[in-house]
Amino acid sequence: MSELEGKAALVTGASRGIGAATARELAKRGVGVVLAARSLDEIEAVAAEIRVAGGRAEAVACDVGRYDHVMAAVTRCQEAFGRLDILINNAGVIEPIGRLADSDPEQWGRATDINFKGAYHGLRAAIPVMVGQGGGVIVNLSSGAAVRAMEGWSQYCAAKAAVLSLTRSADLEYRDQGIRVVGLSPG
Repeated sequence: MSELEGKAALVTGASRGIGAATARELAKRGVGVVLAARSLDEIEAVAAEIRVAGGRAEAVACDVGRYDHVMAAVTRCQEAFGRLDILINNAGVIEPIGRLADSDPEQWGRATDINFKGAYHGLRAAIPVMVGQGGGVIVNLSSGAAVRAMEGWSQYCAAKAAVLSLTRSADLEYRDQGIRVVGLSPG
């Protein structure tokens, strides 16, 4: 029996890539998973695949740039599985790529809403639930770009550096209440 058996997780950006793979792996280990992404059709397909394989999965449309959407996903996890033990803050976008003087402020702002504020929204929505339960784990996906600037990637590098700092702050603030907040920088 897995030590994760019976736990419940919310995975953002779960329609493909790391998010979908993480949701599948958690479900294999007995975790009830809520998959969240903007593309409902894609996450419903992944959730259906998990259920066919014997796992427990729900899908919810969620724009992490909007706190109300993230709060609704947390609520859905509680309704479906009775709790929220794990949050995987995975949602992110690469675009816009381009030099600063050529960048579009609207695109930059939208990417910031997803790449940085999305992680904050996840933390803000999940922490009170986890404190009430006596603990939990939050994994924020960052990147090597957080500590290594790349030409044309100013938004992504800055946002991932902010997520790295936010992760450290959240862990410091809540580890004494049983919440582990850790960062993962794939690649």
